[in-house]
Amino acid sequence: MTGFRLTMAALGATALTLTAAPAALAAEAGITDEVSMTLGKDGTLHVAEKISGASGGLKRTFTTRTRYDDGNDRLYQISNVKGGTLTGDVLSVTGQTVEYDVKGAVTTSGGVEELRWFAVNGWNQQVAKATVKVSGPGQVQNLSCFAGELTSAIGCTSASMDHSATQADFEQQNLPQGQALTVIVGYPKGSSTGKPILERRFSLAAAFTLDTVTGGALAGLLVLLLGGVALLYWTRGRDARVAGHDGGPVDPMQNGHFSPPDGVRPGQIGTLVDEQADVVDVTATIVDLAVRGFLRIDEQSRQTYDAPDWMLVKLPAAQTNTLLPYERALYDAIFDGRDAVLLSQLSGSFTSHLGKVRDALYADVVKQGWFARRPDTERTRWTTIGVVLIVAGLLATVALAWFTTYGLLGLAVVIAGGALAMGGQYMPAKTAKGSAALAHTMGFRQYLFSGELGNVPEQLRVELFSRYLPYAVIFDGVEHWSRVVASVTGNGHQSDNLYWYHGPAEWDLSKFAGSMRTFTTTTSGAISASRQFRTL
Repeated sequence: MTGFRLTMAALGATALTLTAAPAALAAEAGITDEVSMTLGKDGTLHVAEKISGASGGLKRTFTTRTRYDDGNDRLYQISNVKGGTLTGDVLSVTGQTVEYDVKGAVTTSGGVEELRWFAVNGWNQQVAKATVKVSGPGQVQNLSCFAGELTSAIGCTSASMDHSATQADFEQQNLPQGQALTVIVGYPKGSSTGKPILERRFSLAAAFTLDTVTGGALAGLLVLLLGGVALLYWTRGRDARVAGHDGGPVDPMQNGHFSPPDGVRPGQIGTLVDEQADVVDVTATIVDLAVRGFLRIDEQSRQTYDAPDWMLVKLPAAQTNTLLPYERALYDAIFDGRDAVLLSQLSGSFTSHLGKVRDALYADVVKQGWFARRPDTERTRWTTIGVVLIVAGLLATVALAWFTTYGLLGLAVVIAGGALAMGGQYMPAKTAKGSAALAHTMGFRQYLFSGELGNVPEQLRVELFSRYLPYAVIFDGVEHWSRVVASVTGNGHQSDNLYWYHGPAEWDLSKFAGSMRTFTTTTSGAISASRQFRTL
């Protein structure tokens, strides 16, 4: 009797195990997804799904972008979701049924309108069985389906249509988590108004496509823009022409005294010639102030390896009220309340005052009537416009390259901006009066280096030739003209100092050329070290 009870208990346990097994196997098998799809006349695909057998939170990640061709991606737009919450491409299912609409699932291929959709795709659980029923606005012309990865070419479990060819049926068994069942159904062309939604895929090659259209547009835009820059220079940047002006040598001697053409001083000439107030103009002006008796330059004694230095000495008898504004600004910058200063010690207030010298020089050439506007302001204006155009061109290039294939057109704007930025350096234009003064200045330069100095009385040569020297600094002829000055009384023998330049002990005029060359180089270096003149 006891043995019988044990046997019955064992059979009962076995029966319980067999009863529970199908439920466990079903849980392991995954969900069942019954899909019903209807394609409307407007090309919108309405999808309804009935899901059973889910364990835990059920989510699906839609595929909303695929490659269409070499230049475009195909987009699928999901909308009107019911029975779940769509966040981005992820659908969180909240019930047992889900509905949504898809746009962009229809495309025309040959004479057939093809519906393609990933009916079952991206579930976070395995799909034990999926069935799909598709109906549309016309008779089914063809059908196919694929299961597995999105690009899989493996057919689904079954695909068929009803006897009237109005409904297509698909089935797939055991679809792993994350994989897709893609269904394709063909309808007669024109069955719906649907079409694929395409988005251009960015690539440098496509963004800067060079073909007949873009090449022609680029050439036309370059001609237009660069022609505009050239026209701008032609109308605004050219010096005014002066009919019949004399460009030959100009003799600055009048009644045995020095008189520069048009009364132009070295700093003014330098600014007139290159349209910039730069270090050479300031250096020449310092030499000119010495020659004209406003200061004296004393060369300091030095040992073999010492750096050369000079003392700039204020002359008390000088009539500083006769100085031009830029000369007075430089004079004040040098001395700044002191009677003498070493060239090597010119710093501090000298550096801060150089900006005033530059501004006064630019204001002076406008006051003389040589320029209608300050050359530096004119250069800055057009260079700034060019830089703005470059930036606009770069932004246009990025925008055109990102959204279209016309990126080359933006580069045309960049090129035009670069041409204007560089051309801005040549935009300051001389007036007719300025052009005439420049012609006389060039004639003076020709006279200065001609070697034909005329019959200058010996007693006037030191002063006269010294007056030429600052202009030689401007014309890059310091070496040549310093030797001319040294030859007046020195000739290689011991000689007194010049009235405006004193050398150290055992110094004579035969050394003047080397001294002056070193002085101008050192002075220009000291000025260049200041922030105001570093870039000029």
